[in-house]
Amino acid sequence: MSVTSVMQDYLAETYRIASYQQSDYVSTSELAERMHKTAPAVVRMASRLKDAELIEHEPYQGIRLTSEGERQALISIRRHRLVEVFLVDIMGFGWHEVHDESEKLSGSISNNLLMRINTMANNPRRCPHGEPIPDEDGNMPIIEDFPLVDLDPTHQLTISRVNTHDADKLQYLQDIHLVPGQNIELISRAPFNGPLRLRIGREEQVIGMELASALRVCERGSFDI
Repeated sequence: MSVTSVMQDYLAETYRIASYQQSDYVSTSELAERMHKTAPAVVRMASRLKDAELIEHEPYQGIRLTSEGERQALISIRRHRLVEVFLVDIMGFGWHEVHDESEKLSGSISNNLLMRINTMANNPRRCPHGEPIPDEDGNMPIIEDFPLVDLDPTHQLTISRVNTHDADKLQYLQDIHLVPGQNIELISRAPFNGPLRLRIGREEQVIGMELASALRVCERGSFDI
């Protein structure tokens, strides 16, 4: 069975969810939510992917990628993130606009065009949202970072990644300068999942738990681009 671009999209999203959860298994309900699909549609696709030996499906646990499924996921992720970089850095799109555009484009471009995009974008290591870009051999760079919401008040942090496709959230985060590479300090956090107070440059900003949950940070000086 040939692997279609739609199948690769499902595999890629499964990989993304699993990497953030740090768990092999992904529930079909969460995959449906992230893919904006109905639960029956995801179950049908999961059946196709299992028949193609791209995933394993365990009742009450969810699905997990096989080695070939992971390889196909990384192919899709590389294409998607390189196209995002091209759209932002070369074509001037905002980072809040490019996820859906890349979804439409990345599955249809040739390998030659992808190589040209990579060269024009100066061989990027991360997408505009800070996510690492797999290399041509399907190796995913390892990034040492942590969810902001898991940290106690501390100093010397840098925004590493932003894990949301929500355009409104991305626009707001950019407006308050919470973008990959930005140095911040976590001043305080209210109890019971209350808001976080950050110092961004010389200004202070309070953000809620929902927004903070999209941010991953690393130690100051360890961010690479």
